Amino acid sequence: MVVILTIVITIFLIRTLGQAAGGAVAPQDVVLLLGFAASAHLATMMCLSMFVAVVITLGRMYRDSEMVIWFASGIGLPRFVRPVLWTALPVVLMVAAAMLFLWPWVNQQSLELRERYTQRSDLSRVSPGVFQSSSDGRRVFFVERESPDGINARNVFILSRLAEQESVISARSGRLENDGGSRFLVLEQGQQNLTDFSTGEHTVSRFEHYRVLADDDRVLKAEQKPARATATLALLAAPTAANQGELAWRLGMVLAAFNLLLLGIALSATNPRRPGNWNLIFALLAFIVYFNLVSLSQNWVASGRVGLGASLLALHGGALVLAVGLIAWRDRAATMRWWPLPRRRRAPA
Repeated sequence: MVVILTIVITIFLIRTLGQAAGGAVAPQDVVLLLGFAASAHLATMMCLSMFVAVVITLGRMYRDSEMVIWFASGIGLPRFVRPVLWTALPVVLMVAAAMLFLWPWVNQQSLELRERYTQRSDLSRVSPGVFQSSSDGRRVFFVERESPDGINARNVFILSRLAEQESVISARSGRLENDGGSRFLVLEQGQQNLTDFSTGEHTVSRFEHYRVLADDDRVLKAEQKPARATATLALLAAPTAANQGELAWRLGMVLAAFNLLLLGIALSATNPRRPGNWNLIFALLAFIVYFNLVSLSQNWVASGRVGLGASLLALHGGALVLAVGLIAWRDRAATMRWWPLPRRRRAPA
């Protein structure tokens, strides 16, 4: 679990730092977003660590010939299902709690954190004395702030470029104002140089009071949350295609945690005379395939190709049948109890 957690944190740290460098998230929120990302994938990490633990533990018993003793004593491989399930029951319950409750809460917190940073004005995102482009890439700002909250600024420079026009605005001071759900940058005592590329005309105008749209009203009013940030009960109350796809992911991970236990019992068999951990490699490949199939079923349900019930039954029911079949096949190969030897007939006296 520690090794898997280290790998996951390293991957998301690189990704989050790249987003912070690109201006998608605030640099001071990198550690918080990293914690949210690790918490969101806690269920997947627990499933993988539990699966690997079952394969390694039973595989060690095979290599030490302990399983041979159990099989010779009449204890088949199906007898190991019950103790493995009871031992891993707390982990399965934690996976269910993480997917049904922790997953939407963490995604909601991370989404709100990103939206708060995105909905900040272009002026409040720039640093004093640094040229920085706006969120849409159409404007370049340079300001000197009078207060740390970024509301008031002095010596404001704005370069705006549209399809056929380029505007350069410079002002002595500026401030932010809210009007009808939108934010405007109010500039005072400045001038504007406007260039029309279609006609080649240059216009210079001076102003005492000028307003520039700093935040789009559409961004501020985007209150609809995605399905991954919606509570499980809310998904059940609104059975849309996107919500059904999210339920396929959450419920699928819980069912996958149970099926992986049975697959781990079946895939742990190994030959003690064969060097290497080939069973562990096959087990990891099986986990990757299973995890990708769960993600694929989520996309299919969200796109309306298959229903939620059919997806869960086909994928996880098939995995359950496969796991039970592998356990039965391994037990037959180890004990040969399905093929009893014929009774010997006594020779006539």
